[in-house]
Amino acid sequence: MVLISRVFGLVRDIVIARYFGAGPGMDAFFIAFKIPNYLRRLFGEGGFPQAFVPILTEYKTRRNDDVQQLIDHVTGTLGFTLFVVTVVGVIAAPIIIMIFAPGFIDQKEKYDLAVTMLRITFPYILFISLTALAGGILNTYGRFAVPAFTPVLFNISMIVCAIWLAPKLAQPVVALAWGVFIAGIVQLLLQFPYLKGLRLFPRPKLKRSHEGVRKVVTQMIPTLFAVSVSQINLIVDMLIASFLVTGSISWLYYSDRLMEFPLGVFGVALATVILPNLSEKHAQGSTEHFNHMLDWGLRWTILISVPATAGLIMLSGPLMITIFHYGEFNLNDVEMAGRSLISYAIGLSGFILIKILSTGFFSRQDTRTPVKAGVIAMLSNIILSLMLVVPLAHAGLALATSLAAFINSGTLYFYLRRKAIYQIEDGWGIFLIRILVACTAMSLILYFFAAATEDWIQWSAYFRALHLGFLIFLGAMTYFAVLWISGLRLNDMLMDVQRV
Repeated sequence: MVLISRVFGLVRDIVIARYFGAGPGMDAFFIAFKIPNYLRRLFGEGGFPQAFVPILTEYKTRRNDDVQQLIDHVTGTLGFTLFVVTVVGVIAAPIIIMIFAPGFIDQKEKYDLAVTMLRITFPYILFISLTALAGGILNTYGRFAVPAFTPVLFNISMIVCAIWLAPKLAQPVVALAWGVFIAGIVQLLLQFPYLKGLRLFPRPKLKRSHEGVRKVVTQMIPTLFAVSVSQINLIVDMLIASFLVTGSISWLYYSDRLMEFPLGVFGVALATVILPNLSEKHAQGSTEHFNHMLDWGLRWTILISVPATAGLIMLSGPLMITIFHYGEFNLNDVEMAGRSLISYAIGLSGFILIKILSTGFFSRQDTRTPVKAGVIAMLSNIILSLMLVVPLAHAGLALATSLAAFINSGTLYFYLRRKAIYQIEDGWGIFLIRILVACTAMSLILYFFAAATEDWIQWSAYFRALHLGFLIFLGAMTYFAVLWISGLRLNDMLMDVQRV
């Protein structure tokens, strides 16, 4: 379901690039969208589920009769708090744009446009956070499909508004902001029948003194920061990029979207499934099974993220040309976005490792340790961004974010070992050698069969897509064939965790 969502997200970005390109209007929209989207990732894929799901799992395992009360009170508290945040955000939109995009202040038209769109997109925070609450409930009870499919509605809303609504507005790009607003409402409504099916539909109650609410809030506050470090780093990128040449923010967005494809399809999905399982193993006191499931998640992370990194780097140009080089997205945009794509791709393994390693702490309701790692990574990113932005411009910002991701994941791994939460299981040495050999073979194949950039530009859209699909298929087949020849069986890895 996450794969379907990401495919629709890719279509959405193709449509946006074709109709709006990478000009000042898009820079303004990406800032207006980045702020609520940043909070979406905190609540939808990060802080709130990481705090709520382990506690809900504990109630489900040990205090099943109190589950409905927990859901009701958490819903009331979360809904009221976010309603207040939303109202403040809409009123304070001019100040927020000044803070997150200070480079816009001297560009009045771009600044005013960003403020207008932020006021439209900000309520998305309320809708998507409640959607995340519903998704956390469904995931805890083994219903993963609906929460994973929900983002498809967001992408459809954006596509429809870009194609149908934009031509009807004086400022067409504002249609994208309305697409975000509409998507938030539709995504929330989709959850309702499935919550009713579980007989766990929330009946909001506002009582902060409720034991479960206090526990969720206590866990969530540091968790929000811990899991948001990657997003804070991206916000820092946008802030600095607002001072760079027009188009820099858009180039970072488009390249980040391609990097997010494997991260979302695999990293988010794997972390979503592992968290309630690790929480259950911890609640049951099953230390051996806890360790084995975490080890299994790390192996799958390396198995997928390393070749995905190599593929994004080797095919950065063809990807940008095939997917985005139409309409308003010109050759300069292709080259500039391709540079930042390579920089982001370098950190893909680090981004996914953060999601998996942090679940080792969150499932145990330990939120302090990820915060320590997050602080180190955030400070590192700021320093690296200031160092690399001068020689590499916007690509330096992306590279700094990637390096900070490895610092974050490395620190999390250090603490997991230091606290004896995770012990490396046998077979990692030969496993890594197999991955390295298979990736090398795949990269050589891609290098040999990829055509020159001039050829890609001259080809039709159909032939570009056909050849790119052929390269991806050939690279994947080469990678998995070499793994199979070396003795690695994917089915054994799947059966291994099922026995747990």
